[in-house]
Amino acid sequence: MQLLLVIVGAIAVTAFARQKAAQPALVITVVGLAASFIPGIPRLELDTDVVLGVVLPPLLYSAALNFSVIAFLRKLGPILVLGVGLVVATTFAIGAVGAWVVPGLTGGAAIVLGAVVAPPDAVSAVAIGRELGLRRRVLSVLTGESLVNDAAALTLFSVAVASVAGDHTFIDSPILLFLYSSFAGIAAGLAIGAVALMIRRVLNDAALETVLGLVIPFAAYMLAEELEASGVLAVVTAGFLVGQLSVRFGYETRLQERQVWGAVDVLLEAFVFAYMGLQLRFVIDDLGDAGASASTVFGAGVLVLLAVIVIRPVVLFLTLGAGLVVEDRPDDPGIVRAQRRFAEMNARAVARGHRPRPAHHAPEPLTLREAVVVSWTGMRGVVTVAAAAGVPATVPGRPEIQAIAYLVAVGTLLIQGATLPWLIRKLGVQDPTEAQRAREQRRTAELVVRRAAGDVFRKFVADPPPGIDPKFIEAASQRFERRREDAADAANDPRTQGAAGRAMTDLTREVMAAQRAALVAAIRTGEVDDEAARELLDEVDLQEAAIASRFRPRL
Repeated sequence: MQLLLVIVGAIAVTAFARQKAAQPALVITVVGLAASFIPGIPRLELDTDVVLGVVLPPLLYSAALNFSVIAFLRKLGPILVLGVGLVVATTFAIGAVGAWVVPGLTGGAAIVLGAVVAPPDAVSAVAIGRELGLRRRVLSVLTGESLVNDAAALTLFSVAVASVAGDHTFIDSPILLFLYSSFAGIAAGLAIGAVALMIRRVLNDAALETVLGLVIPFAAYMLAEELEASGVLAVVTAGFLVGQLSVRFGYETRLQERQVWGAVDVLLEAFVFAYMGLQLRFVIDDLGDAGASASTVFGAGVLVLLAVIVIRPVVLFLTLGAGLVVEDRPDDPGIVRAQRRFAEMNARAVARGHRPRPAHHAPEPLTLREAVVVSWTGMRGVVTVAAAAGVPATVPGRPEIQAIAYLVAVGTLLIQGATLPWLIRKLGVQDPTEAQRAREQRRTAELVVRRAAGDVFRKFVADPPPGIDPKFIEAASQRFERRREDAADAANDPRTQGAAGRAMTDLTREVMAAQRAALVAAIRTGEVDDEAARELLDEVDLQEAAIASRFRPRL
């Protein structure tokens, strides 16, 4: 009952925050903090396996499902630096700080603390950035980082806990364990994704396919955990695979999944931030039960929080600083160097007989101001909360670790989350040309689908099926020269009834299948930006749904 009340309350607060144009995560956390001090309120306790195995997989899967693999690969360098390098650096740096400032915390336990607070959560940052018009390249880096850093942090957490608690992992070397966990997790995700796609081919039922989609992240996570591999990477890999190949299946499934996963995201994100806020009072109580001074621990926690905030920009500028550009102008020396390297790479590809990469696949270095924004997006979330709850009692300093972890999670959200919109506006990193580039890509995508529809429609006009008025075909041909949607217009024409109507429905579906195939091919060759193509694919799905509704038999 308590869990249900928390979920309903979190959804209500989310609705209120959206109406007031506030950040839902921030508002929910503050309300949870206040609610935790209500006299008599019981503690909401969840096993760490519930948080990691039930809450995390759907959130990761949904993000991967809608994230472009091409965008991920294009930003692989910064994503790995932030998602792996920064997590490792944060773990050991916070370990050193924690052992220094937290009374009685051993070096091993301090490393556990570092692993717990290492991974940021990009949910709030991406939502804020998208609303304020950050460039897509910045949003791609943040989203990609969030898909990788959880796996790195949880692997370090497992190794650190095993070392401190005296347990043994089945691979003694931390490096080999990380490599095995990564590759085996990816293999598990590919296996689950491939099986799910094969099952989809035979289901041919949108409701059942949507239910299958809800099962995929949990199946991938559990299989990887059974193999002692990274469940996080398994879920992300399965999401990438299914998301990229979903275009091969029915439009009804894609339309349903889009709504279902959107609702799941809102529900789980609201719950996580509510759960985070509700723990504060009970974390303080745990410190008292352990005989620790709450003021001393929270004072040390403030120093750890400051270290967490500082480490991110330091590591980012030390590792990526040489590749940053001052301004996003064609004559900036950094962009000139990047373009020169891109041209040389294309020249080598052509010399080997390969196709050169298109211009919009050229490197897009972050500007200094964009890097400052990225360095301030270090808000912690679900993984930090779950890992803190999962610190075993055999780890010395467990109450202190949990208290500081919650302080860092809440502190980064209140400090960085609350000031991030102001920072974005102050630095002026919104892209005034982003809308123009999006329109150009949209026009290119429309040209692709127009060509595909034209090929199909001309074949139909040259050899029409029986039962269609030749005058109607001639009028439809003339309309097609002006608009790409004429197949749909023709299908809705009142003169198409009976056999003619069925023939036009078949034509419409053939046109839309050709349009989807053309868009997928254009993404693969780089002719069209992935995001513009996905937007148009969504419109084709909606258009086909409207056509199907027009000709669906009525009882």
